[in-house]
Amino acid sequence: MRIPIVTVLLALVVAACGGADVDISGVPDLPSMDVAEFQAMLADDPRPAVVNVWASWCVPCRSEAPLLRAANSEFGDRVRFIGVNVQDTQEGAKAFIAEFGLDGFPHVFDPDRRIPSELGGIGVPITYFVAPGGELIDTHVGVIDERTLALGIDELLRRGGS
Repeated sequence: MRIPIVTVLLALVVAACGGADVDISGVPDLPSMDVAEFQAMLADDPRPAVVNVWASWCVPCRSEAPLLRAANSEFGDRVRFIGVNVQDTQEGAKAFIAEFGLDGFPHVFDPDRRIPSELGGIGVPITYFVAPGGELIDTHVGVIDERTLALGIDELLRRGGS
């Protein structure tokens, strides 16, 4: 008996979504933030920022989450990491954060994707590199790899990070 490739692919996607048994009791609701509040937060911070737009249902977002956690561990004292959860539910977002240990940096809830739309991005994942004071330096659309993230962080630090 042959199993159709579509069935196999669907099973892989469902398996990759995981998170069903994750305890979210320790993860607070993500704060909602409008575009003006978000831009003011970036402008008021003297540190550069890596802003990652993600969703719990996004399979590529799941593959880059461990890299972002590791980068925050290494550079979080000099670069601010911020997650922007889009087109999602609070429960899905909290499960994603708990599953991947992403509670080491703040996340905002943007179910209508207003923040990435204002920054000129479509889809998920998207990673923005923002200089101190809020100037957008670069945008990476799609899954970010270690080299691209490292180069982006190096550029941010060169432009005024500590």
